[in-house]
Amino acid sequence: MHGCRSLNARFLAFALSLGAATAAATDNCPNLEPEVVRLLQAMSSNAQQVSYSGVVTLQRGGDMQVIEMSHGVQNGEETEVISRLTGQDARVERSGHSAGCMHPGHQLLQASAALGSGVCGLSTSYRFRVAPGDRIAGRAALRLRAEPLDMYRFGYVFEIDRDTALMLKSTTLAADQRVLEQFQFASIEMQASPVAEAATAHQAQHPHPHEPPAQEHGLPWEVVWLPEGFVPTDAVPQRSLRKSYTDGLASFSVFLEPLARAIKPGEGLERQGSTVAYTRGLQLQGRPVLVTVLGEIPTNTARMVADAVRLR
Repeated sequence: MHGCRSLNARFLAFALSLGAATAAATDNCPNLEPEVVRLLQAMSSNAQQVSYSGVVTLQRGGDMQVIEMSHGVQNGEETEVISRLTGQDARVERSGHSAGCMHPGHQLLQASAALGSGVCGLSTSYRFRVAPGDRIAGRAALRLRAEPLDMYRFGYVFEIDRDTALMLKSTTLAADQRVLEQFQFASIEMQASPVAEAATAHQAQHPHPHEPPAQEHGLPWEVVWLPEGFVPTDAVPQRSLRKSYTDGLASFSVFLEPLARAIKPGEGLERQGSTVAYTRGLQLQGRPVLVTVLGEIPTNTARMVADAVRLR
């Protein structure tokens, strides 16, 4: 299907253009250093303007995968191909994606009026630091560290190419500084992509697969508590089976499945790297349901979000 969609950000490296932010934006963020603001603004503005191909290593605990990636821009549209080179064969292709497509995470970083405080708002959830980085895939990098200010999210370290401003390496850190997940380019070739003269930005549409337009079997529900800084990624019906949230760096989804009968009390938990899948059977207003929280958040955060699911 063609359309304005996004894949997991861990596999589609962010491209940064260091000159994107304006002085006005810098002045409006007293809690962030000007250099940090420039990086965060650029992180969301020109991510689609670099064409590249390369080999990426993805480390999750004791498991390592090798992935081949390519990203191109032609006539204002993006094409991306991701192929796994180790383990079970897998390939993902995406085409026809407008280079001006705006996603909720981009809006956060671009100080979108719809999301309020934007870049400045990230300072309520993370402490940012910029420093010289490592040499990744033979290229000099600049390091951007995002340290969480609460226990509800992970920390991140990004290594950003100094010349093209493409993210070359991403590390997700637990509260005790354990590396939960890390991906980095082992080799990369890139070139600047021409920007379409008539490029325009438009809101991304994120269809919910396997959900009919009328949710006859769904229940009206909501999540009454979220960690500070998380906002919905898209507007969905009250009876949708899924609701998704992001703080601009991390994201998670909540699924509610009505059950024909109650299941035994208990919870299920599975974690791969920084991604957790937390499941619990609940009785909400006398109705048996199965709640699942899936995303890049700590286990306790997933448990608290599941506790906050209510029927309307």
